[in-house]
Amino acid sequence: MSSSTSTAPQDETKRVVFDDPHGAAGNMQEAEVTRVRTLRGAWRWTLVAATAATILLCINQQFSLRFFIGYTQLNTEYFYLLIALMLPFTFLIFPGTERAPLDRIPWYDLVLFAATFAAALLLMSNVRKAAEAGWEFGGAPNNVIAAGLVMWAMLMEALRRTGGWSLLLSVLPFTVYPLFAESSWLGPFRGTQSTLEQATAYHVLSGESLLGIPIQAFADTVIGFLVFGTALMMTGAGKFFINLSFAMCGTFRGGAAKVCIFASGLLGMMSGSIISNVLTAGTMTIPVMKKSGFRASYAGAIEACASTGAVLAPPVMGATAFVIAQFLNVSYAEVAVAAIIPAALYYVGLFMQVDSYAARHGLKGIPRAELPRIMDTIKDGWYYVFVIALLIVMLLYFKRESHAPFYATALLLVLNQFFSKDTRWTLATIGKFLEVNGRTFVELVGILAGCGLLIGAFSMTGVVSSLANDLLHIAGDNPFLLLGMCALTSLILGLGLTTTACYIFLAILVAPALEKLGLNKMAVHMFIFYWGMLSSITPPVAIASFAAAGIAGSPAMKTGWESMWVGSIIYFIPFFFVLNPALVLQGPSPYLAGLGLMGLAAFGTLFICGGIQGYQPFVGDLRRAGGLEWPIRVLLVIGGFVVATPGGGIMPLSQMQVTLLGLAILAPTVLLALLLVRRQTVVPNGLRVP
Repeated sequence: MSSSTSTAPQDETKRVVFDDPHGAAGNMQEAEVTRVRTLRGAWRWTLVAATAATILLCINQQFSLRFFIGYTQLNTEYFYLLIALMLPFTFLIFPGTERAPLDRIPWYDLVLFAATFAAALLLMSNVRKAAEAGWEFGGAPNNVIAAGLVMWAMLMEALRRTGGWSLLLSVLPFTVYPLFAESSWLGPFRGTQSTLEQATAYHVLSGESLLGIPIQAFADTVIGFLVFGTALMMTGAGKFFINLSFAMCGTFRGGAAKVCIFASGLLGMMSGSIISNVLTAGTMTIPVMKKSGFRASYAGAIEACASTGAVLAPPVMGATAFVIAQFLNVSYAEVAVAAIIPAALYYVGLFMQVDSYAARHGLKGIPRAELPRIMDTIKDGWYYVFVIALLIVMLLYFKRESHAPFYATALLLVLNQFFSKDTRWTLATIGKFLEVNGRTFVELVGILAGCGLLIGAFSMTGVVSSLANDLLHIAGDNPFLLLGMCALTSLILGLGLTTTACYIFLAILVAPALEKLGLNKMAVHMFIFYWGMLSSITPPVAIASFAAAGIAGSPAMKTGWESMWVGSIIYFIPFFFVLNPALVLQGPSPYLAGLGLMGLAAFGTLFICGGIQGYQPFVGDLRRAGGLEWPIRVLLVIGGFVVATPGGGIMPLSQMQVTLLGLAILAPTVLLALLLVRRQTVVPNGLRVP
């Protein structure tokens, strides 16, 4: 995505005004792929029509408008209609191989398109009979079984094309696992075995597999939020958020990096996509950071970490958050509220890291004369605030999560048509809006539908309960060991899978064991979610860091390691909210307890960041401590971590004991640092003199 910068004379200075980083479209993707086919001509308009039908079907289902006169549609029929409309386009948009042409559609992709569409329609026409006759447990006709086998094969190919070979090879063995579930070599994975016909019928007709939690989340809530996010970006919200960030944060110490964090956080809250965030906000913020004195790899790392918050920050989180809500059988609003404090702590930690880095390296802010005026920015985009407020009120007060994004989108489009000359929509804009949404729908359906078969496989074999007991036995009922095993497994799986696929794996396999230890369900599922997402800034994959490195012109792996360093606080936060679920606003009096723990965590983070960056606020540059610089930095990190750690619960120490222990480490360390730093002065040639 491209962006541009324009300048205008203001009091004999040049005031920078940033244009819309999204251009004509916004996007929200789950699997970030780069080699895709752009549909043209009749196929483009077919996609546009299918997308329009998908959105109308969703509106009909959520608002009970009864488009189909005298006919009440079952949820399973609705799900299959969405699959029939979107899944076939996977084979047109995503090429089958690296050598496949991008300028035309090969004949074999057309065959796959037709086979998928036909199988979905046949299954949809039989799913009502299947529910009445219990075909998912046996007795399904041969034509339904044949269509199911075709659908099974098409789902696996769609997974490969959207998520790559790593996703296919992770999912495929588990989808066929019920066929040999009684084999002795499976050990703790042994379960109830099924025939090919039984497994096929269960996968494509039951509400536990293809039509299970991932597709239910997509059909019930994800579509609406995708529509809202795309509409927001295509009405110029990106320009508003970028200019607002520069106006508010640009003059601070290291202001360009703080603008990056603020802008990427705002954009991510509305899009829920990490890579799209990097490629939009990064084109604006990374060059300004480099110009302000940040080295290229560090600028790329800051953008990667700030954009990673896109899937953590409400109100519009990534697609995984909607799947979490389905798994826990709670409203999406509950998941969004649970994410508030962890997301705030993450961004506070990033701000502190940047502030300490800027202070240590003497980096200044951007002159006020070169920045957009805050009142001018708000005057141009005031209605975005109203729209977001409506979304939040409908989510949290009226509890209408399936309706909220559609109402917010309608208000946004009305206000945009009345109050914006630059981004007013035309018929061409509507076509582009539907096309952008369609491409995102296709990608998500390709991933979510295939991953649904994971749930179906374990549901079919009944192995989940026994596996949870086995994991507890291996961990010796030690929650810390089990959490460590889960974190490591999440990180490894996240290296090869999308965040959603990784979450589904672990929500099935590991979450039950953690829940049996008495840990809070919301905290457990958020823990898995966070650790699965960390691969975006963790080498060797670090997809967000590599994308930012491309913009910054820095070495990819160096930027990845810098990202881990800058975003290190995010590796701690999941353990904090599992230890005390008040940090995800769960438990008795969660708001008061959550705010108190958040204050302690933020206080501890101040010292963690000071130790990591080598500059402690209120103390100074720790290089002046001479040979004790590194021991002091290590003690600051340890002490800050202890203070930030919640006590009680599964911790052997109470909150008071943990806090006092942390302060006992920090107090002498800070006093020693103050004495050493103030005794020495760094002169321009770098020599230290008393």
